[in-house]
Formats: sequence, structure tokens, C-alpha cells
Amino acid sequence: MTWPSPEAAVLLAKLTAGIDEVLPQALLLRRALHQHPDLGGAEQPTADRLRRAMPELEPTRIAGTGFLVRTGPDGGPSVGLRAELDALPVVEQTGVDWAASNGAMHACGHDVHLAAAWALQRAASRLDLPAGLVSIFQPREEIQPSGGEDVVASGVLADHDVRAMIGVHVQPRVPAGVVSTGTGGVNAAADEFDITVHGQPGHGAYPHITIDPIPVLAAIILGLQELIGRTIDPIRPALITVGEVQAGATHNIIPASGSLHGIIRTMHDDDQQHLHAAIKRLADHTARARGARAEVRIITGDPVLANDARLVQLVDPLLAGSGMLLAHEPFRSLGADDFSHYAKVAPSLMTFVGTGPGTTPDSRYEVGLHHPRYLPGEDAVRRSALAFAAGYVGGAQLAGAL
Repeated sequence: MTWPSPEAAVLLAKLTAGIDEVLPQALLLRRALHQHPDLGGAEQPTADRLRRAMPELEPTRIAGTGFLVRTGPDGGPSVGLRAELDALPVVEQTGVDWAASNGAMHACGHDVHLAAAWALQRAASRLDLPAGLVSIFQPREEIQPSGGEDVVASGVLADHDVRAMIGVHVQPRVPAGVVSTGTGGVNAAADEFDITVHGQPGHGAYPHITIDPIPVLAAIILGLQELIGRTIDPIRPALITVGEVQAGATHNIIPASGSLHGIIRTMHDDDQQHLHAAIKRLADHTARARGARAEVRIITGDPVLANDARLVQLVDPLLAGSGMLLAHEPFRSLGADDFSHYAKVAPSLMTFVGTGPGTTPDSRYEVGLHHPRYLPGEDAVRRSALAFAAGYVGGAQLAGAL
């Protein structure tokens, strides 16, 4: 590992000291954000709460309810960071006295990311920065249309001459105290599909004069699993998951139609294109062989999230210098994140900050992202802020500003 330059080490040390100084306020802010979550597309109260916490800065509205603030030089190159405003439609079960009670929950750690980004922005505002720090508080990470895609399309990255984008995400599948970067793909391309099968309705006791769509749906579901196991290279990760099936209304009526809905996750463009075509072909042939008709709709979502190798090389030693342990093997998953849209237009880095898994009361199942009991400890705020800081310093080096 190449150790950081003296200039980079000094800047990171100053940012770390500033983060530690404002950490008590950051922890209070995290609790307030956690207690009052907002769903995607309705994040205005969360955005307002954050803006009130940085009153000296003039925010720029982006992507509807989102906003950005810039710290440091008004012109010249900058480094952007992204933190997500939205929560999930999850009823919280953590039992803490600052738990949410409105049917929404920051079950994906976005409250931690927001407080960490705020802490870095506050620390950076007291320094003479070598490059601008553009903090993007982004809406709609969890839903479509993607907030990240809208931010990129708005042109603000070009307006601020953003030379690198930094993301941080808590991750219970990484041990607590460990951080992971890794070059190349770390999250998957995320697509969705809807399949509707049209048959011929009738009485359940006379199936021979109907075309029952339900067995057709069942055959398609089984065939979808074979597409992964028998048409994708087994050393290349990919998956198809059927998450919803709808058909019929009562016991003795064969319905006219039924539908299924699911997701496609891939790490390679050619696998993505292959599965899109194969799903359509499978549904069509399976239905026609049984006298039915299938309609297929595929919705292309976020692309693969790929970390820039140059940023990894610059940021990893800074993370190590901050006292954090680097993962021996980079964390990669078929989860998805719309931070991938930034990575399509600027060198980008997503750092996973380990929180370690909790367990449910019977200890059989992990408490992970999107679980009603997932609650990263308060130490995750500091470690996430340091990861943002290391990313900023590495980004400034990549931009030639440091």
C-alpha cells in the first residue's frame, strides 16, 4: 500500500479533528432524522431539517426535494459526495426512544449517511480547502424515478466541475470496524419485469374447456430459475427473483389472466441483455405451448455501480490512516444503488462501512438492511464521516488540487 502524501495526510487530520469537534451535534441530528423519516418523493421535511442545520450556506434545489451546498473555493474543480434523504415504508421495531412512529423508517442507514455528510461539511467549512466540496443531499434513492439519475441529468456536476464523486453506505454484511472499497463492480444493475398471462376463464371443475393461466405462471417461474442456472456462466453473479404473483379471486373459478413481477440483477452488460431477451422468449414460448398468451414488460433500472481504480488506490491508504481496517476481500453484492448513475459520468467510489449483523430475538436470522430492527450504532456516524473525508481528500488528489 502506498501511504498518502504529507499534504493529504495533514488535510485528513484536520478534517478528522473537525469531525470530532462537531460529532455531538451530528449524533443529535442523526437521532432527529431517524425519528422523523420521510418516504421517497416526500422528503421535504427532512431536507428542511438539514438546511436549518447549515444556515450560513445557500442551498441549490435539485431533483425536486433534494439540494446541494458547496464549501470551499467558489470556482475550479470540486469533489462531490452523495447522501440520501429518503426512508423506507417499514414499521420500526428497534425499541429505542427515538424510534420512528409514522410507518416509515431509516432501515437502510440513510440517517447515518446524512449526519456523516453534515459533519464533514461542517468540518470542511472551517478550513481552506484545495478543491470545492459539493454535498448532494439526494432524494428518491429507494424508488423510481431515481433521484441519482435526475441529479446527473440536471447538469449540476458539470456546473461545479465535479472531478470525483464519493458515496458511503453502512453495511451489516461487513464486520464492524471494517471498511470496504474494491475496484470495479460492487453493486449490480437492477431491472424489473412484469409478466401477464392471458388464458380462458371458466369453472374450476371444467378445466378442459378453459385455458388456466395459473399453471402457465408456475411453469414460467420454474423456467426463470433455470435461466440463471443453465444459461449464465456460474462464476458470473446474476439472479432473478419473483417477488409477487397475482391470479384468481376464489376457490372454484379459473381466472382469465394472472401476473408475476420480479427483479433481475446482473454484473455484466451482456448477461443483462441476454436475460432481458431470454425472459421474453421463455414467457412467450411457455404460454403459447399451453394455448395461452404472455405479455412481458422489462423496466431497466440503475446500472452496475463500478468503483474507479484510481480512487481506490488513493483512498484506501487514507482510510487505513484514519485507523479503520480494510476488508481483505472487497464487499460486492447484487444489491443496487442509484449512486451508479454518478459513476457513469465521473470517477466514483462507494465505501462500505461495516456495522456487523444483528440478530432477531431467536438468533436464527440476521438483522440487515431494510429490517425493522436494523439500527447502526452511533459509532457508525463517525466512521462514515471519516470515510467521506478520506474520499474527499482522495478526490482532491485525483483532481490535481492537492
